[in-house]
Amino acid sequence: MNNSFFKKNGKIYIISGKLKGRKISFNNISNLRPTTNQIRETLFEWLSKYIKNSRCLDCFAGSGALGIEAISRYATCATFLEIEKKTFFNLKKNIKALKICNAEIIRTNTFDWLKKSRKPYDIIFIDPPYYKDLVKKTIDLLENKKWIKKNSFIYIEQEKQKSLTLPNNWVLYKKKITNKIQCYLYFFNI
Repeated sequence: MNNSFFKKNGKIYIISGKLKGRKISFNNISNLRPTTNQIRETLFEWLSKYIKNSRCLDCFAGSGALGIEAISRYATCATFLEIEKKTFFNLKKNIKALKICNAEIIRTNTFDWLKKSRKPYDIIFIDPPYYKDLVKKTIDLLENKKWIKKNSFIYIEQEKQKSLTLPNNWVLYKKKITNKIQCYLYFFNI
């Protein structure tokens, strides 16, 4: 599916788990680019052995598709970070409509939030707006502020032509490259 489908349709569906088939709506929100069904299906197949009872962080939440899919598949909780006001309130509305009570939705600049120290996460999603060079800064903060622990998984989605430089202790677990994007799943190995 391409971005024009999302803009016209304004919704995506949860692929699997306890919320399977429920919709995430995002009408009238420009520049939102949810992770496609095909990529989400692949990602959560990769994470299938690790998602249950995990703590997840969705760094650039947008539609919330990644964090909501994780909760649907029995993650213990998910923290959603979103800076855009309209997108934030839309995400809150969707979480409420889905009756999800183990989500924390924070309207914040992801970088400001990551500069603080808190308990590390098991799975972290990094899928920022494209063409803004946000991945490297996010990786640096996750590493330096100890948001990750041994065997944490980090998912990165970015435009295809971007290079990716990672710390030596991040081990590639899986990758998928399409015509337009590249997706990587790493685990943190101390």
